[in-house]
Amino acid sequence: MIAALVAFALLLGLLALLWQSQEGILFQPPRFHENPIETGRVSYRASDGQFLTSFIVGDPQTAPGVLLCFHGNADLAMWQLEWAHSVEMHSGYAVMLAEYRGYMSLGGKPTYSTTKLDALAAYDYLGSAFGIDATGIAYFGHSLGSGIAVELAEVHPPQALLLQAPFSSARAMARLIVTPPIAVIWRAISRIHFDTTRVVARLDVPVSVSHGKRDRIVPFRMGLEVYHAARIKGQLLVVEKAGHSDIAEVAGEEYWKWITTALEVPD
Repeated sequence: MIAALVAFALLLGLLALLWQSQEGILFQPPRFHENPIETGRVSYRASDGQFLTSFIVGDPQTAPGVLLCFHGNADLAMWQLEWAHSVEMHSGYAVMLAEYRGYMSLGGKPTYSTTKLDALAAYDYLGSAFGIDATGIAYFGHSLGSGIAVELAEVHPPQALLLQAPFSSARAMARLIVTPPIAVIWRAISRIHFDTTRVVARLDVPVSVSHGKRDRIVPFRMGLEVYHAARIKGQLLVVEKAGHSDIAEVAGEEYWKWITTALEVPD
């Protein structure tokens, strides 16, 4: 009897720890030692007053559209600048690399709920600074950023949605890393949803997906689940020898063709 009570108490303690540490597992702001880049950097505030920053490549007012981008959980917006310049060169689109609170020395703590505020703030900035609405914006999300982009699309549908290494849902991802007894009750304790397949099935937006078959972070099958769930299917790029973060490098011109074709939305 005592042993059962001790085991139960330990289980409750583990569940409490998981409840408190969910965002700490999901969000992993990397340390960086280089000086923050100032070229193209813009600043604004979220609706709760949090100071935020992003990087803009190209001219949103003269480009055929803007690609609003959300990076993965252990990345930084400024580390994507070279990629953004390549996007502009190949597609003509201007690119906005949105940063999250708690990243790149910004204040605040990243959580599931604050990602919604931060994504909305980036979207609103494009409207207030350049007069651009959703008809002139496409969204791009990599890994964690795919979930953020999809949830923003649910509020402000873009002209196109590009997802790189997307997961089907946060709960499905959690089942890959928690033990089977915890997985059984994860639905009850999870605060983080990002139900990507459910949302894309309802969006009247072309959804394009790229995924590497050797991805050891987000299983390749999840990318296929997202693509097949999409109500309107865009472009699918399967990269045989790519992992989680090297799709562009491995796929080469096929990758840039995927992006440019996905952005060619019919009038």
